[in-house]
Amino acid sequence: MADLLEIYHSLQDKKWIDLTHSLNADIPRFPALPALEKKDIFTLADGFHVQQFSVVTQLGTHIDAPIHFVEGGRWLDEFALKDFLLPIFVIDKSQAVADNPDYRLTKEDVLEFEDQYGQIPAGSFVAFRSDWHKRWPSQDAMRNLDEAGVQHSSGWSHEALEFLIEERQVKAIGHETLDTDAGVEAAENGGALHQEYYVLSKDIFQLEVLANLDQLPATGALISIAFPHWEQATGSPVRAVAILPE
Repeated sequence: MADLLEIYHSLQDKKWIDLTHSLNADIPRFPALPALEKKDIFTLADGFHVQQFSVVTQLGTHIDAPIHFVEGGRWLDEFALKDFLLPIFVIDKSQAVADNPDYRLTKEDVLEFEDQYGQIPAGSFVAFRSDWHKRWPSQDAMRNLDEAGVQHSSGWSHEALEFLIEERQVKAIGHETLDTDAGVEAAENGGALHQEYYVLSKDIFQLEVLANLDQLPATGALISIAFPHWEQATGSPVRAVAILPE
């Protein structure tokens, strides 16, 4: 008990960063999905205040379980609780994305990160920092469509994902954009999200539409991920928090 209290007090002394966007009816979202709906069922005039929220599983900052894309994949409630408190490693390619919004994070980017910070250990959470979260809450800026309706947004390359999952055996990945795949790549594939399918086919989860990765160090922080205990959910909006080492 004393050890846990010491850990608790130590964590309370650290800086905590919210990695999630707030949810409301006007936030950016995948256009095929409905917006959040909220209404009062009872008010304080009735003696107590109760609200009803109608929200899809993939809205705002959210988690995707393998079943979201993969037949027979794990539901969200089939992951172990310990999978939702992980060391987080942040690969910063924000300048590359600023120069080229279609940028795809490469295996070489991961290796350069490891040259500077050391090898990413198994069981980690790896986040792609693009600073795309600074476009929030504009739907137009988040999607960044051209005249032909092609979305220009950054994403992961297959080689980087394969290396992280197969060689480094990471527990999960995350990014600030609406999709795992770069917008141009998705358009080239007729809208199919091949990289997202690959991630989820490997029986790991991912977080999308993260915020405030620019406030995290490259290494040394923890990420805590919380959401309701849904039964057989393909995903869920989350409250993700980073605990910094200093």
